[in-house]
Amino acid sequence: MVAMGESNGWVGIMSFENPGAGALDYGPCRYGKSKLLFRGPRRKLEGSYIAALGGSETYGKFVPHPWPDQLEQQLGLPVVNFGYPNAGPDVFINEHALIDAAGRARATVIQLTSAQNLSNRFYAVHPRRNDRFLRASALMKTLFREVDFAEFHFTGHMLTALKAVSPDKFDLVEQELKAAWVARMKLLLDRIEGKTVLLWLTDHRTDGSAPDPLGPAPHLVDEDMVATIRPFATDLVRVDPAPAARDAGTEGMVFAPLDEPVARLMAGPSVHAQVAADLRPALERLI
Repeated sequence: MVAMGESNGWVGIMSFENPGAGALDYGPCRYGKSKLLFRGPRRKLEGSYIAALGGSETYGKFVPHPWPDQLEQQLGLPVVNFGYPNAGPDVFINEHALIDAAGRARATVIQLTSAQNLSNRFYAVHPRRNDRFLRASALMKTLFREVDFAEFHFTGHMLTALKAVSPDKFDLVEQELKAAWVARMKLLLDRIEGKTVLLWLTDHRTDGSAPDPLGPAPHLVDEDMVATIRPFATDLVRVDPAPAARDAGTEGMVFAPLDEPVARLMAGPSVHAQVAADLRPALERLI
């Protein structure tokens, strides 16, 4: 189903491995010994190829031809989609098969993901599903004594609630997340041999809802943080979606009716086309 329209509601995201009726077939596949399921079709990790690491925008949820596919067509070179829904840096740092595959690529594109989805001194996230909140540390429980952390299952929900409880105390958590993100991104870049291109895709939401309390996507990532990790990469490509791409909304996206509110939060085909077009010159210079 290709759907259009507007919705400000929210529903739970269906399993990416089992999308259900009316949704895209993402052709889930694995690489090497990794336990993660990535979007297919599966590419051969031999010869010349480009690796694409990132979160939901790289995976291309609800998008028939995400930017890695479009870039592959434009460059005439296989682009392996290692995008993983809601991923943070921890997903890739802990997957040796992916680090090895990225190291053998002609170049690796690394999407900058939100800072909320990584383990830190205040809380721990699931090692693979980084948006899943596991537990608060003693430090966090001491800082927010009035909060029952058993109520939270996702990092975004928890952080939004903490900011509403006490913006001042939330600032301490935010600074920790930003420092952890910078350290983790440096580690990831250090582990990947070869040429790397940072992809900074800025906010693309057009769902008409109120501004996100955690700021624009990627959440809690600012220019100073990006500037700090920039020297550790070969290049940086910032993509600011054009108004026309943002306004296209869910046009061209494929999803089940109940997933429409979630689709509104995702990058649409027009944004993916702009990402591919903006990345192409940088990659052509490197390969």
